[in-house]
Amino acid sequence: MDIDAFVAAHQGAWWRLQQLTERARKITQISPDELDEMVNLYQHTGANLANARIEYAADSTLVNRLTLLVADAHGVLYGQRDVEVRRSVVQFATVTFPAAIYSLRRFILAAALLTFVPWAVFQIWLSISPEAFDLAAPDGAGQQYIEQDFEEYYSNQPSQNFATQVFLNNIRVGFLAFAAGILLCVVTAAILAWNGANVGMAGGLFTHAGQADKFWGLILPHGMLELSAVVVAGAAGLRIGWAIIDPGDRPRFNALTEEARRAGSVLVGLVVAFLLAGLVEGFVTGKPWPTSVRVGIGVLVFALFWGWTIVYAVRARRSGNESYTPDAALL
Repeated sequence: MDIDAFVAAHQGAWWRLQQLTERARKITQISPDELDEMVNLYQHTGANLANARIEYAADSTLVNRLTLLVADAHGVLYGQRDVEVRRSVVQFATVTFPAAIYSLRRFILAAALLTFVPWAVFQIWLSISPEAFDLAAPDGAGQQYIEQDFEEYYSNQPSQNFATQVFLNNIRVGFLAFAAGILLCVVTAAILAWNGANVGMAGGLFTHAGQADKFWGLILPHGMLELSAVVVAGAAGLRIGWAIIDPGDRPRFNALTEEARRAGSVLVGLVVAFLLAGLVEGFVTGKPWPTSVRVGIGVLVFALFWGWTIVYAVRARRSGNESYTPDAALL
């Protein structure tokens, strides 16, 4: 194909790509259909440029024209994608996740009771009953646990390694509490109760030995955010389990898939919570700093994460915009 025929065959596509590039540059965002068209034309023109550099290298005007056209489209196109990514992240952080948390509020209450009631029962029981204390920690094992093992757990590894280990473990526990909801809520409820009971047993041992302040100083810095995130993950699991038990007027399979999709978006936001909790546990909890400093950092991180979520959940609820309702935001 001679150069005139080559230009004639592709001139329309080049002109349209230039038009879309200029339009996107002026209005910042173009429609999804126009964006798809622009991507196709960008790929087509890129292939034309590669061909022109081989077949028509002597015509520097053509090569330069196509080079500039492809470069301009590339800059605008990838700028559009960056804008879309940023917009999606902001939308998730300010609408989707807070709305999902709001829609789970009743299940969060149930999950919190399943966690903290066993915690309170075991902590009170072990703190006041010598028989329970001896049963939980026979043959002096409790003293070793209180004086050394519990505290060393937070400081016997390099901080970055421990933080990574904790983060991955929290993700595993959170996902398990969520996914187990499909078993009619029973396993999720058991996981939450077991998790609360374990913490309560540790607290009871320390309280019985008169070292409750040591326990709270080690558990609160990371535990406030970590345990609350596990509770919310469990609430999401309870929701999908309840969709099977009581699907309403929907077929059970449709109810399950719909609620799993909605509740599943919560896990994405909880990854951030587990990451922050892991960082605090790895870099703050085991440090030889004053208890007030370590707990203060934990309170700050907890307040920032859930304060942000609650503020935007209330704002979304009050906005009156249909896109801000929990169900619409998650569909």
